Amino acid sequence: MFEQIKHNMETIEGVAIYPILSLLIFFFFFVGLGLWVLSYKKETINELSQFPLRDN
Repeated sequence: MFEQIKHNMETIEGVAIYPILSLLIFFFFFVGLGLWVLSYKKETINELSQFPLRDN
């Protein structure tokens, strides 16, 4: 079955750009997510970590 899909994908012109684009999208997403997490202040992280322990 994979051979049929591979053959069909090889006949589509310009199809090689899609794996590259998906890799770049996921790479930039996770780099951005990492930067967003690292930019949080320690006080904010400590406050958010206490939410599950509150009685209210």
